[in-house]
Amino acid sequence: MNQMESAILEAVSLEEPWALVKSFATYKREHPTDVNRAMDEVAARLARHGVEVTMHEPSLHLSLPGLARVEAVGKTFRAKPPAYARDARDGVKGQLIYVASNQPRAISTMFERSVEDTSELASRVRGKIVLSEGFANPGLVAQFSDMGAIGVIAINPGVDIHWGICTTIWGTPDLDDLPRKPKIPAVAVNRESGDALMALAETGAEVTVYTEMEEGWFKSKLPEVFIKGTEEPEKYVLLHGHLDSWDVGVGDNATGDATMLEIARVLWANRDKLKRSVRICWWPGHSTGRYAGSTWFADNFALDLDENCVAQVNCDSPGCRWATEFINLCMMSETEAFLSDVIQEVAGKAAEAERPHRAGDYSFNNIGISSYLMLSSTMTDRDREEKGYYTVGGCGGNIAWHTENDTLEIADKTILERDIKVYLLAVMRNANATVLPFDWRATAKEFRHTVDDYQKKAGDRFDLSPARKAVDSMAARLDAFYAGIAEGQVPPEPANAVIQGLARILVPLNYTREQRFRHDPAIPIPELPALATAADLDKLGPEKLGFARTQLVRGQNRVVAALRQAEKMVADVMAAA
Repeated sequence: MNQMESAILEAVSLEEPWALVKSFATYKREHPTDVNRAMDEVAARLARHGVEVTMHEPSLHLSLPGLARVEAVGKTFRAKPPAYARDARDGVKGQLIYVASNQPRAISTMFERSVEDTSELASRVRGKIVLSEGFANPGLVAQFSDMGAIGVIAINPGVDIHWGICTTIWGTPDLDDLPRKPKIPAVAVNRESGDALMALAETGAEVTVYTEMEEGWFKSKLPEVFIKGTEEPEKYVLLHGHLDSWDVGVGDNATGDATMLEIARVLWANRDKLKRSVRICWWPGHSTGRYAGSTWFADNFALDLDENCVAQVNCDSPGCRWATEFINLCMMSETEAFLSDVIQEVAGKAAEAERPHRAGDYSFNNIGISSYLMLSSTMTDRDREEKGYYTVGGCGGNIAWHTENDTLEIADKTILERDIKVYLLAVMRNANATVLPFDWRATAKEFRHTVDDYQKKAGDRFDLSPARKAVDSMAARLDAFYAGIAEGQVPPEPANAVIQGLARILVPLNYTREQRFRHDPAIPIPELPALATAADLDKLGPEKLGFARTQLVRGQNRVVAALRQAEKMVADVMAAA
């Protein structure tokens, strides 16, 4: 860490961010009226420090959950409906059927489908209300809805019930998305109620599910701070996180909002020391619109993001109690070495990377932007086991996540200060790097592993050697490219153009199925999804082999063409050097 970086990190104070955390701990930020109040508070606090704020006011389509319950055999079971469940205040009645599922043991599996689809299961589920373990998330609800269920009850793992959202649509729907809007009511219950309902399911009992939902278009405030760099002001790092939360949402995400507030204050005061710009946004519609705020921004600033954004950094759930470690951190492969160095320097901790999930506010994959961080620091697996905790999607691993228990005691001032400095150094160093600090050789290595894994699973049923050859060819070109940078043969300006340009090609290739500037569903996407069918041939069976091969031919064409395009981009700059 150089002297300038150290001095700027020393400027971090907890006075303003902790004041915001304490304020947010006093009121809910679910309804747009309350969210807009909180957005105004962020803007006012920034204004007191002279920070200029642009307040956007998009109209977002949101779903606001209200009351819910399950009634059966004269008993009432407490429940919470996920956002975008169907309004069923008059009740939906049907026979209860239990379908066994596993509670997710890792964040990476929280949004997956819960059970294997079979025609036998679909025939049992059709016309029934399904009871199954898990959170009321898109994978669970969409799967049983597709099978013909008329309602879903998700059994949460503990004594609390977690809020959530069940639509697979990413952001405000467009006309193509509308058919995927959930058409059935869904609720979550706690473990005790779930056990009681399981016993009723064994008797063939009928239950009635009630949900009260408010759905429609809401004017939503969205503050943006644009801190101009001195040398390349048009280029920027995008730092962002959601402001709307469930209940008062201290660990998810008042601490993140406070982190961005302090970074905005510190960088604004030191903007003369930034080479590139830093753009900071607080999102509405994360919890009630499946990332509607960040999706609106990605849509409405898409061409500018395409041309100028060098990286996006998500700030969610930093500064939570017991969150001593940096494990399960989302990083695209090209960013891993850079972010790991930052964390080691600031926190003295090793970072444990994992593939970014189709979750959080990663609304920029289809544009093709290198990305790191989603959730922040977290507690160790051992600590979670000792406390009897189960996997949740935020709050540093605290099971107060998405409940009324996510209150002030979830935040930790010492950990918050450390995490603010991690985010600050990462963003600042990214903005100031002479050459963008992303290593596409790591991505090529990941692609090799993915193709080899798919080939092993496909066996002699499909040949992926054209994709493997294209990866190897691009990797060799990248080796020469980075050697040229190190030796001074490739100047920084063209090097940066290539590093940013590769993101526009390789990020969509690795993280999306939809075309650029659209948004994939909020369900997991495998590595190099165009080739992922190769891993499923055993499951598909021989009767579908010909169709699977056709899909793989088309998918391999996409992969090879993209890799050739990436290689040519590198080759052209090398030829000009």
